[in-house]
Amino acid sequence: MRRWNGWGDDTIDYPLSARALAFLEEAVGAAVPPRDVSLAEALAAVPASRLAGAAREPAIHVAADDRLRHARGQSLPDWVALRGGRLSAFPDGVAYPVTSAEVARLLAYAAEVDARLIPYGGGTSVVGHINPEPGPRPVLTVNMRRMNRLLRLDAISQLATFGAGVAGPELEAQLRARGFTLGHYPQSFEYSTLGGWVVTRSSGQQSLGYGRIESLFAGGTLLAPAGETVLPPFPASAAGPDLRQLVLGSEGRLGILTDVTVRVSPLPEHEEFHAFFFPGFIEGTTAARRIVQARLPLSLLRLSTPTETRTTLALAGHERLIGLLETMLGVRGVGDEKCLMLCGFTGRPATMRDARHAVIDITKEHGGVNAGRRFGEQWIEGRFRTPYLRNTLWERGYAVDTLETATTWELVPRLLADIESALYSALEDGERVHVFTHLSHVYPHGASIYTTYLFRLAADPDVTLARWAALKGAASRAIISGGGTISHQHGVGRDHASYLAAEKGEVGLAALADVIARFDPDGRLNPGVLIETGWREIA
Repeated sequence: MRRWNGWGDDTIDYPLSARALAFLEEAVGAAVPPRDVSLAEALAAVPASRLAGAAREPAIHVAADDRLRHARGQSLPDWVALRGGRLSAFPDGVAYPVTSAEVARLLAYAAEVDARLIPYGGGTSVVGHINPEPGPRPVLTVNMRRMNRLLRLDAISQLATFGAGVAGPELEAQLRARGFTLGHYPQSFEYSTLGGWVVTRSSGQQSLGYGRIESLFAGGTLLAPAGETVLPPFPASAAGPDLRQLVLGSEGRLGILTDVTVRVSPLPEHEEFHAFFFPGFIEGTTAARRIVQARLPLSLLRLSTPTETRTTLALAGHERLIGLLETMLGVRGVGDEKCLMLCGFTGRPATMRDARHAVIDITKEHGGVNAGRRFGEQWIEGRFRTPYLRNTLWERGYAVDTLETATTWELVPRLLADIESALYSALEDGERVHVFTHLSHVYPHGASIYTTYLFRLAADPDVTLARWAALKGAASRAIISGGGTISHQHGVGRDHASYLAAEKGEVGLAALADVIARFDPDGRLNPGVLIETGWREIA
């Protein structure tokens, strides 16, 4: 069963070795696990629903368990609220529509009872997309997960239309059975949904080859309080601004996507992942930039800083294998400041062979050592298991969170350093923080900077939340002042909404508010997300 207060399936764990625990204690100090509330305690705190009443179709579930499991997402503040019993609001009901007609009826019902409405995919948001706000109006969460079928496959045009609630594994299974793939693999792949990917402008781990979701999104149907908008899957159009670009990143403010058409690819003939190690981050960054600017047909390229490389190796286990690796690298002149690069090669064997040779040539010019396929294959096998480490760390007394941005190659080194410096100096109570970073996605003109920070949980959940707010705020200010976007792949949600004006400008933000008001005149859909409550659309 899905964990109610953590990540993923409750039968899956991520054990840590004694070496890994010693590494954490050295980095931030010994920790004490907090006292988490039980499921029974959490359910007892769920208030009576304001939507209970006559039967309707589709049914609106008002049981405490449904409402608790839809109250929060997967951000660190969400975990603090769930595990500490500090939830300030719950949805008053949860609906599970199966058809577009049922979604339309739910929109009409929300207008009848003056309810706010939250679209819900896989519940994996890490920036507050799905959290109800306290207030006098009831809240209805619309869980889209039953709208998960492949509706149409146009094999000639390589277009597939799905119900927007289809999760990653279901989507890929239905496509692969017919010889196709979408190739979109965010770390939340096992639980996040196609509709959620679109409205948050998601980026998959292999987007270098397959493209981000905005490249894959071809069209669909949006149901809004103002009416239905059909987005045809034209390959190109000069008929004014593309409305698909409004839906991308709209985060549930404009309406509910009921079906999504995506551009798919034939299954690749072959795929393999290689690891390279560089003597330092400057050498690795230069090689990564040269590789991507050479337009080589890779599906993945990511580069870790020395600290992240050390952390990855310390937490990975496989001590004998890593010991052999360290010895081999030392002989080749790659020592304590080593940086790990992962490269994914996807496609036809001949094309992959040429790309692999080109990558090896470039990496050698910058002191890189080819460590072969074993580490790359281990990473790809465990890439969706990594989030389970959050559960283990919490139960050991440690909090872990991530943040990300993107900027041009010229600004990458300085911005990365500023973000890490801001995090290291953010806590004033003597607490230490462990910070590590990788370039998660690379482009010819820049890269995404993805930073993880780890610190000790406090006995008082409010103190833990205050530590997180200090860290998150310091890093976000560094991102804005350093010329980065406030989000490359996590979206805006509530956590980033106050920083959006710095990126969009006052006129741009006002234009977004005008669009929201056109689609949702009464402000029912996901208020407080993307644009903060209080902006002009509420007036």
